[in-house]
Amino acid sequence: MISGTADQATPTIEILITEELDAASVPRFAALLHEAADLNPADLVVDLRECPFVDAAAIGMLLDVHRRMFAAGGRLTLRAPGPRVTRTLRLARVEKVLHVQ
Repeated sequence: MISGTADQATPTIEILITEELDAASVPRFAALLHEAADLNPADLVVDLRECPFVDAAAIGMLLDVHRRMFAAGGRLTLRAPGPRVTRTLRLARVEKVLHVQ
């Protein structure tokens, strides 16, 4: 669970993903990321170093969170995706939209 209030600006929130981001897990992770975005962080960091796989549903969810963060003046950062995840992001042509570190 993420704590805080929507009125209080949070500099950075980091979330570590340790399992596949796929259609089955998207609803759970979308709820978590939207809860984090509700805290109005300047930077929402999704650490993907332990995430073995992302699919189209997950990319769509990440783009939704990116749009929400951007509209609120914040930024979504994807940190340290592995080679397989990086390749998927490139194939989907979202590495130019999403901030990947």
